[in-house]
Amino acid sequence: MVKHFVGAALAVALSASAVVAQEKMRISLQLPLKSHLGQNLVLFEKEVEERTGGAIDVEIYDSATLYKDKEVPAAVGSGAIEAGVASLTRYVGDAPVVDVFYMPFLFNSEDKVRAAVAEGADVREIIEAEIEKTGGQVLFWQAYGGAIMLSNGEPIRTPADLEGKKVRVFGKTLGDFVTAAGGAPTLISGSEQYLAYQRGTVDVGMTGVSGVKSRKLWEVMDTITVTNHADIEFVVVVNSDWWNGLSEENRAHIAEAAAVAQADVRDKMAAIEAEAYAAAQENGMTVVELTEDELAQWKAVAQPVYDAYLDAAGEAGQKALSAAGN
Repeated sequence: MVKHFVGAALAVALSASAVVAQEKMRISLQLPLKSHLGQNLVLFEKEVEERTGGAIDVEIYDSATLYKDKEVPAAVGSGAIEAGVASLTRYVGDAPVVDVFYMPFLFNSEDKVRAAVAEGADVREIIEAEIEKTGGQVLFWQAYGGAIMLSNGEPIRTPADLEGKKVRVFGKTLGDFVTAAGGAPTLISGSEQYLAYQRGTVDVGMTGVSGVKSRKLWEVMDTITVTNHADIEFVVVVNSDWWNGLSEENRAHIAEAAAVAQADVRDKMAAIEAEAYAAAQENGMTVVELTEDELAQWKAVAQPVYDAYLDAAGEAGQKALSAAGN
């Protein structure tokens, strides 16, 4: 009896020890969990917990319940949270080079994007090295697709259609593009854009088409203009001190899970966008494709954006542009 009691007590103690030893990995996400980025994190969570045998407990806080997109870099860098998902451009203040993906029409094909974001690619390595200086480390990239414009009543076919209009943007360089085209940019977080459209804070929206579906933006906007003028990338970033404090084994497991999640979302992106366009049309939105002449008019106003980028990003920006084939 005594032996049985001691054994039971030891089992309870070991169980308690296992609970204490469990490491939490909280991840802040601005999008809803049902979005493709949210579902990609669910896949990552499953992979991590299976590979680590539950030693790492992943918790996803979606819909900006902990931090807004613009707050994620500082929250992760300071260690206030272990990890977060942020639009790449949210790092532009500390690392202007990140906005190479928002150079108008630079990444206008899937092949160009895949080449730039591949493991070991020059563009990716330049960007990740700059982000690391903020106290965060890029764990993996999440594809979000091409940038589009949203409006009510009429499409935004040429720069002339943007003149004098207030435009929701989600990064400085995208704002420069709007300014060059004659519009007035307003920086608005992704989680706040629905209300901005509903209240008329802005006249035109800029986002990825998958966001139209996950946020039901067809309730507040009725037209999509397919410009694909920028490639939208999100990154999952972990606090460097937290990451370095993990065992080598758990870091390896998490890195393997990240590779699975990264490949999954990239490979599904074309289908995700196609489904989102279909959903938008089913919910009453008009989808407008641009002619070659209209695209040429947009490209014609873009040079000041490149000039401003190089002024801000310096040598790193020049290297990134060269690596991207510009």
